[in-house]
Amino acid sequence: MGNGYLSTGQAVCYDPGGEPIPCAGSGQDAESCSGMPWPTPRFKVLGNTVLDRLTDLTWTRDANLSEFPMTWQEAFDYVAGMNHSRVFGHADWRLPNRRELRSLMSHQTRRPALPESHPFDNLFSGWYWSSTTAAIHPAYAWYVHMEGARMFYGGKDQSYLVWPVRGAGNGAITATGQRRCFDADGNQIPCTSTGQDGEFLHGRVWPQSRFRQDLSTVADRLTGLSWRRLANLTPGPVTWPEALQAISRLNANAECLVPWRLPNINELESLVDCSTHSPALPNGHPFNEAGDVYWSSTTSLYEPDWAWALYLDKGAVGVGQKTYARFRVWAVR
Repeated sequence: MGNGYLSTGQAVCYDPGGEPIPCAGSGQDAESCSGMPWPTPRFKVLGNTVLDRLTDLTWTRDANLSEFPMTWQEAFDYVAGMNHSRVFGHADWRLPNRRELRSLMSHQTRRPALPESHPFDNLFSGWYWSSTTAAIHPAYAWYVHMEGARMFYGGKDQSYLVWPVRGAGNGAITATGQRRCFDADGNQIPCTSTGQDGEFLHGRVWPQSRFRQDLSTVADRLTGLSWRRLANLTPGPVTWPEALQAISRLNANAECLVPWRLPNINELESLVDCSTHSPALPNGHPFNEAGDVYWSSTTSLYEPDWAWALYLDKGAVGVGQKTYARFRVWAVR
């Protein structure tokens, strides 16, 4: 099923101050437009539900069907009640895992960060629960913010919104790597009938031997991407413009048919294994000098003078101001 990661939807390039610029030669996300392209139209309305033709997942058209925020366990109980009542004629609703929830995000929009002309109703500009526990703190679970597309984790005893999904998908989204289940206190529990990510294991299955390495590069068999084995292109943290310049220098000094680039945020996130942390990379990975936070080539549309970054220790997706020398550089092609 093509690339093992989705296009971000970003179509415009921006300078460090957040002003639009021509994409040619910028090295930014919207220049390379990598990832699985979106179909047109992307969504098909089916009464009270919406089919995403990109992922083959079906969502409730009402993005706040429960009307009120819920704790993590209450969210699972609510979805179980939907299945008992066969809401909209189906009994296989579930809480989406974190990659399924992120698959709805557009990085070319904000408030909400959903594709333009989306057909959803009653969307709340706040946090929505996923079914994926945060490995770094198992009493916390991952959630996504609909206003700007950030992904972090919150205590399972806190209350956030619920957006049910159904269907196994078409392989456009890869599995998260999480195979265990945890209660609200962070204790491991049997997965049966929990409704958690670790029970369903939805997403494209990882190859048994995911990475193929040579002296300087690592090929990811899951996504088709090749990464520099040394996950640290610069001596230390740099600004976003310096990160793009470092990639440009690498290509000027390299003899290769396929140029290196700064990965977009979905490419970076595709490396995350949600079963582990510090770093949140698959066990036995072959990378050297993995740091904490990495720049992506994707601008944050919420504040275009900021860019998206992967917090690798946690597996979180956040942002950083482009002119601050805070994050590291990892090359992909």
